[in-house]
Amino acid sequence: MLTIKQNHDSANLTFCYRALTVQLSDKQKKILMLLADGQFHSGTELAVALDVSRSAICKQLKGLSELGIQHSAVSGKGYRLDYPLELLDLTCINRLLSKDHQSLISTLEIHDSLNSTNSYLVDYAQQQAASGFVCFAEHQSAGKGRRGRTWVSPYGSNLYMSILWRFQQGGIAATAGLSLAVGVAVIRALKQHHIHEVSLKWPNDIYSQGKKLGGILIEVSGETDGPCSAVIGLGLNLFLPASETQTIDQAWTDLTKVTGTVTLSRNQLAATLLNHIIDIVNGFETVGIQAYLDEWRSYDCLKGQAATLYIGQQQIEGIVEGIDDNGLILIKQADGAIQAFASGEVSFNSTNL
Repeated sequence: MLTIKQNHDSANLTFCYRALTVQLSDKQKKILMLLADGQFHSGTELAVALDVSRSAICKQLKGLSELGIQHSAVSGKGYRLDYPLELLDLTCINRLLSKDHQSLISTLEIHDSLNSTNSYLVDYAQQQAASGFVCFAEHQSAGKGRRGRTWVSPYGSNLYMSILWRFQQGGIAATAGLSLAVGVAVIRALKQHHIHEVSLKWPNDIYSQGKKLGGILIEVSGETDGPCSAVIGLGLNLFLPASETQTIDQAWTDLTKVTGTVTLSRNQLAATLLNHIIDIVNGFETVGIQAYLDEWRSYDCLKGQAATLYIGQQQIEGIVEGIDDNGLILIKQADGAIQAFASGEVSFNSTNL
């Protein structure tokens, strides 16, 4: 039975806000709903709607700015969000899921803010939460990227989601290549929304036009030969406000730049991503990465590129020759030898793409 929890309601916080780090006040939520259309609203109008003073409105808007929700204030016009805001809605997302996928989701939650959707579900995995636990967050205070990096996570403008999935056979080894397969699911979802200028960078990045659009982070725990669990995290940039990008140390992009429009529905995309990701993870322990190798290769943005693979303090330079049948990256070094590597961080010159 699907448990649905929408966590914009501050009246019931016992279960859903256990990992919450930032909570919007009721007044801030009301302001957001009024400003979500992207139009100007006077301070007087907002004050009357919330039954507070105009100075209180200024204070609430300052708090929203600290979450990355930027606004403009123009004398004689009032306040306006710098971009229209579509908050995630469980009813809408659930309605857009297929019946088969609904049946595979045990719990579906949306949080105003978490430290990290992955950390939240890793905690629940340790408490034996059921497979198919899905959570979204409008904001992350400590979003997780690979190798300890922080994932920039302003409120309400991108997608931050994680899925807890339990595998009963094959142990941790059976999840090898799962990040590649999930990457395929993400590309399929984007193509369904007519977004075609997207590619994959080994092992778990979503790219467009040589810049990072999203990332996948999978955290696996369990037995070597028995049951194990995977928390599958996805961060996808829909719109990154310029004020939030100062700490990003690599070329980045978002779907607004890729498509040239801000009309893409966050709720529709969230549901499409869930449909495609669940499709793949549900059968992964049966078919493995082999079922997705050819498709992944067709999206590979590294093949033929000069690159450096970093493994700890070691650096391997060469030409990327794609991936082998186990999903390992192939590097052709200066002596002509081609070697496969299971892990590492790849750096390449994206301007050549």
